[in-house]
Amino acid sequence: MSKKPVIVIGGGIGGLAGALAAAEAGQETMVLEQAPQFGEIGAGIQMGPNAMSVLDRFGVAEEISKYAVFPQRLVLKDVYTAKELSVLDLGDEFKEKYGFPYIVLHRSDLHRVLYEACKKNPLISLVNGQTIETVEENETGVIVTNQLGDEFTGKAVIGADGLWSKTRKYFSDDEAVCSHYVAYRGAVPIEEIGHDANMDDVIMWIGPNQHVVQYPVRKGELYNQVVVFKSQNYKPDSDDWGTPEEMDQVFKGCHPLVENALSFIQRQIRWPMFDREPIENWTKGNFTLLGDAAHPMLQYLAQGGCQALEDASYLADMLKLHGENFGQAFLAYQEERIPRASKVQKSARLWGEIIHAENPVSILLRNTLFEKKEAKEFEMIDWLYGYKKLPAKI
Repeated sequence: MSKKPVIVIGGGIGGLAGALAAAEAGQETMVLEQAPQFGEIGAGIQMGPNAMSVLDRFGVAEEISKYAVFPQRLVLKDVYTAKELSVLDLGDEFKEKYGFPYIVLHRSDLHRVLYEACKKNPLISLVNGQTIETVEENETGVIVTNQLGDEFTGKAVIGADGLWSKTRKYFSDDEAVCSHYVAYRGAVPIEEIGHDANMDDVIMWIGPNQHVVQYPVRKGELYNQVVVFKSQNYKPDSDDWGTPEEMDQVFKGCHPLVENALSFIQRQIRWPMFDREPIENWTKGNFTLLGDAAHPMLQYLAQGGCQALEDASYLADMLKLHGENFGQAFLAYQEERIPRASKVQKSARLWGEIIHAENPVSILLRNTLFEKKEAKEFEMIDWLYGYKKLPAKI
């Protein structure tokens, strides 16, 4: 780097998008990633049109489409009867209304495309093996110190180090909130799951305190499945809850297609589901937060990665607008993004309560309302997928 860079802490989806945003604004940028190499774990990820517009802006949508699947419908089904409770049509009218399609793909494919875009960008450098311990600002710049005591001095810092962020501690002493739910994930070759694979739909099987999500990824070569349930054996600071054995018990008696799905789920890795409460400030001087470090959310709206991309896009606008005045750019960025991301965080929690309802009256009311909704009725999702925020004028 020929001069002090903008430093991005974290090389996940949000961090790489943040680097592309800073580079688009003409800033030399350094990404510091904790892992020994850049990569992404997990399985599938869903990208709504609000995220696709950002990927298009950063010039990677065409490359991503090579690995993506373009589903025709989002479908909610009863986990016991397989009855379709609600459908959202993702076809031509949806794409025309929101300007971009809804896609599903493997997280590693999305991450790799963003990584390659960063790697090709002459303004971006990528550094591995960096566990960041402290961030401090003084008259020389913003100083980031790693686990070995090595210092990196930048003109600004973006903390994009995820749910368990170390950079968030500079803005809040809050703790991550465990939902008592766990997830088990896996992507299996299509030929293994056979005729049970639905290639046109994203399916969410819902029931009391449980759901299963299924959709194809990697151009239909793999079938992504996520099994989620609330553990009645939750114990803080313990791994002895939400076990595969409890999963089998919770889903006992479900529809045969669901029971078959469970037989393909990888049981070695258990993913406890956490979020955090929204906070009122992400910015201190030339230091701000982005993505899950700023607003970690539950997965029920499939918006975690999408909101990180929205952050990056608006941040790019504010960096262009305010030039070298990073403090002002970051304040303007959070003024727009905090209310938006906080609403999505809260809505994800609420949606989780709706789909996991266990009270018979609540279930009847929910299903009755679902059945009245038309597949091409977009009013309820307009706020989410129709978000288009233009930068303010000077």
